[in-house]
Amino acid sequence: DVQLQASGGGFVQAGGSLRLSCATSGFTFDDYAIGWFRQAPGKEREALSCIVGSDGRTYYADSVKGRFTISSDKAKNTVYLQMIMLKPADTAVYYCAADPLFCLYTGTTDMDYWGKGTQVTVSS
Repeated sequence: DVQLQASGGGFVQAGGSLRLSCATSGFTFDDYAIGWFRQAPGKEREALSCIVGSDGRTYYADSVKGRFTISSDKAKNTVYLQMIMLKPADTAVYYCAADPLFCLYTGTTDMDYWGKGTQVTVSS
């Protein structure tokens, strides 16, 4: 069975940091791009960042560029999202997802696999 297990969310003050993890299993890591979406109440789900499993190429949405860093540990089939300088506007449920074309078509939510979300709350 395919699993994407997201963790690392929590409550943090503005300016703080969090690191999210997405542990994957059940598919070939190198065949996929894995990354993160978030969805705030009343808003659409937006793609934030992804990383190509085979070669580490990355994508970042403008809203997080310079503050969020995605990385992967292929030995653990795990993707991380380091978030710094967090703002109240970053408050959302964060989801990891995997799709071979994730980093090519970041405007879609049509992913092969989704993990359950992890809540990130940033207080002002």
